Amino acid sequence: MTISDLLATLSDGPPPLRFEAYDGSSLGPSESPITLRLRNERGLRYLATAPGDLGMVRAYVQGDLVLEGVHPGDPYDALRLIGRWRGRRPTPAELASLVKTMGWRRLVPPEPPPQESLPRWRRFAEGLRHSRIRDADSIHHHYDVSNRFYEYVLGPSMAYTCAVYPTYDASLEQAQAEKFDLVCRKLGLRPGMRLLDVGCGWGGMVRHAAQHYGVTAIGVTLSAEQAKWGQLAVERQRLADRAEVIHGDYRDVPGTSYDAVSSIGLLEHVGVLNYPAYFGFLRDKLRPGGRLLNHCITRASNRTKVSTGAFIDRYVFPDGELTGSGRIITAAQDAGLEVRHEENLREHYALTLRDWCANLVANWDDCVEEVGLGTARVWGLYMAGSRYAFETNEVQLHQVLAVKPTGEGTADFPLRPDWLS
Repeated sequence: MTISDLLATLSDGPPPLRFEAYDGSSLGPSESPITLRLRNERGLRYLATAPGDLGMVRAYVQGDLVLEGVHPGDPYDALRLIGRWRGRRPTPAELASLVKTMGWRRLVPPEPPPQESLPRWRRFAEGLRHSRIRDADSIHHHYDVSNRFYEYVLGPSMAYTCAVYPTYDASLEQAQAEKFDLVCRKLGLRPGMRLLDVGCGWGGMVRHAAQHYGVTAIGVTLSAEQAKWGQLAVERQRLADRAEVIHGDYRDVPGTSYDAVSSIGLLEHVGVLNYPAYFGFLRDKLRPGGRLLNHCITRASNRTKVSTGAFIDRYVFPDGELTGSGRIITAAQDAGLEVRHEENLREHYALTLRDWCANLVANWDDCVEEVGLGTARVWGLYMAGSRYAFETNEVQLHQVLAVKPTGEGTADFPLRPDWLS
């Protein structure tokens, strides 16, 4: 039995792209512009010992499984085809035959790529899930890759969250500026106000709000590299008298009675069980009548499990959790915040990821030199796959705007949204 025969046994119908293996066998349409090529036995062992996306990712990151016909910085077209490929569960007799054909030697898993994080059950040595130490380790795994690498991929804005495209032909920089401006408008920022931005990244929101809205802004990030870059950017823009980016846990942020709090891309790292404490903490940071804008990735349903898949958990966002927008709104309301507006921007995130992949392709050689070929492959796969997930409504991006009501129950909101004008 050839490798392609093995694959055909596990497939529900023919694959939508060409598959070719190192034993000379093949499967799928010969006219396909994209070929999935298995180059060696180690790749086969990865696939056999970690079925699903984890085995494929391991083989791909190591170069044992390659996608021909697409650039590794943007394998989107290949992932769209693979997304249509359906497997099936083998019968007991078929499974026994597959094991016999493979042989026990091939069922010993190879060492995972160095880019892979430990599985969840082995991370207990770093502390309980979403403890301060373990959160810091998870943030370091993803965000402290290399500031130079992020400059290549994200562009001048250094904004690593969903942009807002005013038009389909808007540039990435225009869309990121519009995102920050939309958040400022929703928060009703005015000169002299105090803004707290939790999970501030490289300080884009802090700098935009201070420069364009005249507020005093503090941003906090768990990434030491982000904080260093962000504070230097504040000083370069001569905003140090009213803007600051600090390194630390958001739970230790100084001050109270802020006029507004923005949280752009932090909630994914907090943990669903910690939502009550999270929203309660941010509520207590606001003055009565102050506003909170929460911007984060969500599931399309509130009923799905919150843990991310193996690829995202091991290679991208260790300990990340996603849930539906309904659970987020419920948690905010139960913490005593009044939710006034929410919107889904998932199409905008697909466009953002498209443009990040274009940057990775354009700067591929520099990115590989900066972080290595395996890590660059991870990023191309992760961003292109995420683009496909947002396009197909597997995941969404929600902005939830809330207010801390005054003692009399007033909210100081306009009759109709004024941030759209």
